[in-house]
Amino acid sequence: MITTVEMHTGGEPTRIVVDGWPTLIGVTLLDKRREVRERHDHLRRGLMLEPRGHDGMYGALLVEPDHPEADLAVLFMHNEGWSTMCGHATIALARWAVESGRVKGPIVRLQCPCGLVVATVAADGSVRFESVPSFVYALDRVAPTPAWGPVTVDIAYGGAFYAFLSADSIGLDLRQSPMRQIADAGEEIARAVAKAVPIEHPAEPDLAFLYGTILTDGGDGASAPSRNVCIFAGRQIDRSPTGSGVSARLALQVARRQARLGDERRFESCTSAIFTGKALRDAPSVGPRKSVIVEVGGIAHVTGESRFRFDADDPLRGGFTLDQAL
Repeated sequence: MITTVEMHTGGEPTRIVVDGWPTLIGVTLLDKRREVRERHDHLRRGLMLEPRGHDGMYGALLVEPDHPEADLAVLFMHNEGWSTMCGHATIALARWAVESGRVKGPIVRLQCPCGLVVATVAADGSVRFESVPSFVYALDRVAPTPAWGPVTVDIAYGGAFYAFLSADSIGLDLRQSPMRQIADAGEEIARAVAKAVPIEHPAEPDLAFLYGTILTDGGDGASAPSRNVCIFAGRQIDRSPTGSGVSARLALQVARRQARLGDERRFESCTSAIFTGKALRDAPSVGPRKSVIVEVGGIAHVTGESRFRFDADDPLRGGFTLDQAL
């Protein structure tokens, strides 16, 4: 029996696992991430996929921290595997931790696989968190795609690596184009960029992979919210503005001199949810790359609580997707 708290941030779900997961023996958080991938991935599939979840489900597993300053530690999961950072889930976890009494707020120090993230919960439940150092990895890289031809992308890191490009550069409109077409484009571009541009993280090999594609409306979020849509984990679409993506996008804007330290930007998701983003200060370089600390703001809401069973005689207890079933 696994017990969860259900939340959403701008429509993007966070299924917080609070009880019932097998005890982990890994010493560090990245050890635990490798352990759940190797030994407990059937539970991730069972919680994320149908019949308990769906292809758009997202989860957060609370584990013991090994960082000396952390109040909590978390492993993030989705339909395809385990991610290294998640802003929308951080916003949800911080609000839940304070309002449940798990952490004596308003400050929550959350150890994520990418590092320590510090969140502050306001009286109205809104949350602002400071990212891990965010940086630009590559600018104006070209990747060939079968459907869209050569595409030019920027790659930046905000706890995970993303490929960024304007939707209109491939003839799409984030308000008018069918979401299926946007998801197909994001997945194809992510695969093409991953082949064309090898990803390396100077500090930790487990973080060295392209997590997804973020298509933008070309705006900068200064005078009006700039819409972006993140496609990750195959064809999963983030319903929120993507917190780690906002961190990476601010690092891009600072590098291109489209924003200065202290400038606040607003970013909008496909559900019209808004995250704020602000590059607060320079951070120590990550390898040879200059980095910044970004503050991301948003709000999450509780939708319920669940208790899930995994009956031994249930042939679908391990979860399924229709793509796999068909």
